[in-house]
Amino acid sequence: MTLLDHVRGFAVHVLTATGAALALVGLLAAVRGAWEVMFLCLGIALIVDGIDGSIARALKVAERLPRWSGEVLDLVVDFVTYVFVPAYAIAAGGLLPLWLGAPAGIVIVMTGAIYFADRHMKTADNYFRGFPTLWNVVAFYLFVLKPPPWLAAGLVALLAVCTFMPFKFLHPFRVARLRVVSAVAVVLWSLLAAYALVRSLEPGPRVAGGLVILAVYFLGVGLTEKR
Repeated sequence: MTLLDHVRGFAVHVLTATGAALALVGLLAAVRGAWEVMFLCLGIALIVDGIDGSIARALKVAERLPRWSGEVLDLVVDFVTYVFVPAYAIAAGGLLPLWLGAPAGIVIVMTGAIYFADRHMKTADNYFRGFPTLWNVVAFYLFVLKPPPWLAAGLVALLAVCTFMPFKFLHPFRVARLRVVSAVAVVLWSLLAAYALVRSLEPGPRVAGGLVILAVYFLGVGLTEKR
């Protein structure tokens, strides 16, 4: 194995680790109330998370650099981008009743940490088992839709419980069923989400409705799949 192979392999780990850097920048933005910047950072981290695994497998990084675990690195980065930073946004963003902000954030990070430790978080056919702690997406919907605080609190509680429920949740690129449709839905969702960011999380009822319909699709595919 050549030095170039080592450099290429380690570069993939660096790419994955940029997600942690984006999480920190996003958190700093959130502390200042710059929610659009926070979601932009989390969105870029989501893109990185979507491509780094494919690159790692293509370059056989696990075989060439066995000292570093790409799976562990990915879990660490996913926790801060999918769970920790969004938990702060949900707790401090004025979405919930004031007295529920901190408890909700604690529930999110604790259930998220336990979920990431689950060795059976994915099914044999590549669905996630239970709600896969997509709190970055949940936070985005809460900021866009702005439901009443009691409804937002109820949703957080419901999803925390659903983390441990035995239903299937779609992985849009790994699940064979409706893969092409799911990929198109992801692209459309990304475009609508980008528009919402450009409009300072005030995209209007049509775009918001489109985001809701897509969310129902992603949820529905798993719920209608046989166990």
